[in-house]
Amino acid sequence: MMLSANAPDADIVTIARGPLAYFEAHRGYTHAIVAVPVMALLCVLLVAAFTRSLRGWKTAWALCIVGVASHLLLDWTNTYGVRFLLPFSSGWFHLDLNGLGDLWIWGVLILAWVGPYFARMVSSEMGAPAGSGRALAWIALSFFAIYDFGRELAHQRAIEMLNSRVYQGGPPIRVAAFPASSANPFEWSGWIERPEFVKRFAMNVRQDFDPTAGSTIHKADPSPAIEAARTAKSVQVMLNFAQYPLWQVSAALEPAGAMEVDLRDWRFPFTASATVDSMNQVLSSSFHY
Repeated sequence: MMLSANAPDADIVTIARGPLAYFEAHRGYTHAIVAVPVMALLCVLLVAAFTRSLRGWKTAWALCIVGVASHLLLDWTNTYGVRFLLPFSSGWFHLDLNGLGDLWIWGVLILAWVGPYFARMVSSEMGAPAGSGRALAWIALSFFAIYDFGRELAHQRAIEMLNSRVYQGGPPIRVAAFPASSANPFEWSGWIERPEFVKRFAMNVRQDFDPTAGSTIHKADPSPAIEAARTAKSVQVMLNFAQYPLWQVSAALEPAGAMEVDLRDWRFPFTASATVDSMNQVLSSSFHY
């Protein structure tokens, strides 16, 4: 079950083909719903190869299905998201409740892990029977459910605050709220989009919200350079991932008249770049973190 709970991240093997290949494959087919029983069965067969026994494999398979499903569930709650419906749809599903490394979740997991070891040490000193640690496991699972329910309420509050304001004379055409990097569960990173610009805010759902604060980035005007950059492999992969895309166009250092087109997503420091010449031909492209 421990193997199966980590099995979907086996897509890390694609890193051998470079960062772009891993970026394209990550949280893809190994994270799809149709792959859950297959990934679970692979874990059963792996353990069977070491133990040289298939005894109880049906029960083990059922437990491993739960393990793989738990991985998909947790990935769904965070900002990165998961592609549940591959190969039928490449759409991303993300609840934006937790960051990729939530300090509260990590803290409770560590306590539930090391707690039984300390309890056994104390019990051995006192001569009392050691506990199984099952109570701590139930406490941890209950905490996750309550914590994410509270995060959902806070997330909805952040969305309502962003939607209820006007920005430079007009309402937003799109809003989003992402978990902040701090340990405060009431702090969020707000994002709004207007036809000409996007703004990002550091916000706390328990405090007043100032729509005039935050950082503003003006959108790049549509151009032949952007249209040409869309044909580059790295940009196409980034477009398949980006839920909140931001284009930026600047003059390239060389050759003369060339433009540098960058595409990134507001949520993460991933950037796909393409150098386009004066004839709107892609000279080179790259992807970097």
